[in-house]
Amino acid sequence: MATILYRDRHSKIIQELRDAGARIKLINDGDVAGAINTAFDQTGVDILFGSGGAPEGVIAAVALKCLGGEIQGKLLPQNEAEAERCLKMGLDVTSILRMEDLVRGDDAIFAATGVTDGELLRGVQFKGNYGETQSVVMRAKSGTVRFIDGRHSLKMKPNLVMR
Repeated sequence: MATILYRDRHSKIIQELRDAGARIKLINDGDVAGAINTAFDQTGVDILFGSGGAPEGVIAAVALKCLGGEIQGKLLPQNEAEAERCLKMGLDVTSILRMEDLVRGDDAIFAATGVTDGELLRGVQFKGNYGETQSVVMRAKSGTVRFIDGRHSLKMKPNLVMR
């Protein structure tokens, strides 16, 4: 299954995938989670397509590096100022960036905690005087992936504002 962030800018990709007969899952947000989901069989996601922000691409690359995955991307400056900034940083906006361009070496660690329910992590659950969270911590060097269930006392956090 292909996952795509549901944006007007992706309409051509969506149509091409539909024409090819691919199964598509459109997501409204969470492109980093969408990328990470490609590395876990239980999510049913095989590939993520689309364009997004460079910081999100690097964050996704770190997670995929920890999981033995791959990523390919290209810088798409939105205006002349962004293009100039890329050039000043020594970045080639015409080249395809691969994993080793985004995350050099294997000294990378990734951590995330679910805020809302997703395919990989449960979101925060408030249960009376405590809250429950689910997190994932991954390390590229060892390939270790840890899922952590946390229980947090709300009594011990008197300044916490619950909405």
